[in-house]
Amino acid sequence: MGMLTMSAKERRRLEVLGLVRAGKISLVKAADLLQLSYRQIKRSWARFQEQGDAGLVHGLRGKPSNRGSDERREPALQLYQEKYPDYGPTLAAECLAKEDGLFVPASTLRTWATRSGLWRRQRKRKQHRRRRPRREHFGELVQLDGSHHDWFEGRRAPAVLMVMIDDATGRVFAQFFENESWDSSARIMRRYAQLRGLPQGLYVDRHGIYRADRDPTNAEILAKKDPETQFGRAMRELGVELILARSPQAKGRVERVNRTLQDRLVKELTRRGISDLATANAYLEQTYLASFD
Repeated sequence: MGMLTMSAKERRRLEVLGLVRAGKISLVKAADLLQLSYRQIKRSWARFQEQGDAGLVHGLRGKPSNRGSDERREPALQLYQEKYPDYGPTLAAECLAKEDGLFVPASTLRTWATRSGLWRRQRKRKQHRRRRPRREHFGELVQLDGSHHDWFEGRRAPAVLMVMIDDATGRVFAQFFENESWDSSARIMRRYAQLRGLPQGLYVDRHGIYRADRDPTNAEILAKKDPETQFGRAMRELGVELILARSPQAKGRVERVNRTLQDRLVKELTRRGISDLATANAYLEQTYLASFD
């Protein structure tokens, strides 16, 4: 008969169940001593009666582990290192499946990449502010923000991505423009209205496009109206309430979307070799945003 190797926990279980077999304690008492449920102790007792000491040893003891034996590991890590070295594991897993036909769960890829030194876990920042509750219905409130970034990684001049996100559903719409201006704000608002309808409210920052930085005219004073910009006047005439954020944190949802796009969209444009605004906008509207929502 071969030697039976047992862990300390298994030896303790053997000792307690030996007391049950000797009639010195009940199964209920055994469950309490081992900190097991009654169902668990009944299963252990049944195996012990049927198989003896061996019934208490873990079923995989002595068998080779499945960890590290996955045949996908090496090709996945090689592709990660060659094609996606600056990608997070979640995005890399998506690209491996879509671009390379290699399906690996993001959690598995994260473990492999971390152990291989290809990825370092990122600490989550503490949340200092309580998030504002979302609106209940689509179209009640939309956040609008211009994201300035090297979207094309030097393949063309810098551009701004105007991003709109519905507060209730998180649905995103975006377009590239040369700069953030009255014209770009008006054009994306027009396109959004054509596709999804006018929102009841529009949440923006205190950029000069949206906030009039001047003294009120006599007519405005008599009418008890605040000074407004050209964009503000257009929203008023359309019946859209223009809400000015009092801090960057107040636009948290659109700011978080911006950070995600600055990571994922940049890499997507690079992979597809897109370097001009017209092609980028067509790709956004026809393909990318549908999968991003």
